[in-house]
Amino acid sequence: RRARNRPQLSFRFEGYVIISADGMLADPSHIMPPTLVFEGDKQFFEQALDRAAIIVHGGHSHEQQPNSPKRKRLILTRKIKALTVDPEIPNAALWNPEHASFEEACAFADVASGTVAIIGGPVVFDMFMDRYDTFWLSEAPHVRLPGGEGCFVGVPERTPHEVLASHGMKPGAPYLLDAAHDVTVTPWRRV
Repeated sequence: RRARNRPQLSFRFEGYVIISADGMLADPSHIMPPTLVFEGDKQFFEQALDRAAIIVHGGHSHEQQPNSPKRKRLILTRKIKALTVDPEIPNAALWNPEHASFEEACAFADVASGTVAIIGGPVVFDMFMDRYDTFWLSEAPHVRLPGGEGCFVGVPERTPHEVLASHGMKPGAPYLLDAAHDVTVTPWRRV
């Protein structure tokens, strides 16, 4: 039975990443290089985040867009125990998943419904792998990042497609985001 005064949380989980041909989301120093930035993908990503109720990411990930300071976010960190307001980033809460559930973190951030946009990195993506409704996988087929950071835990040993498929997701039709560079985004949805 559900407690009477407890709000019912209603979320839609969506993941977002752009990867190189070899499945990397960052270079060896954990930085997303300019070679992985494409205007069409930037616009797609920005519009999606503008619709999200809350954004979830690790310490290395941040979208650095004009609307970023307005967006509610959870930043995963092991540096704290209790949920706390980020002293440097507006609308952000610091969350250690070892000490609070995702639902508790959302309650702390005053978000009870809507789209949860997970934007990385690999460990953060992995935490939600069995909760995604849709994972938006953007691919830049002409960019390679040897020795870079794989987009998911287990990449490059497995491809990003194999990781998503192993969690019960199937690809839909890809959308072309940048014709000059053949950059596409494919929605992977739960079967």
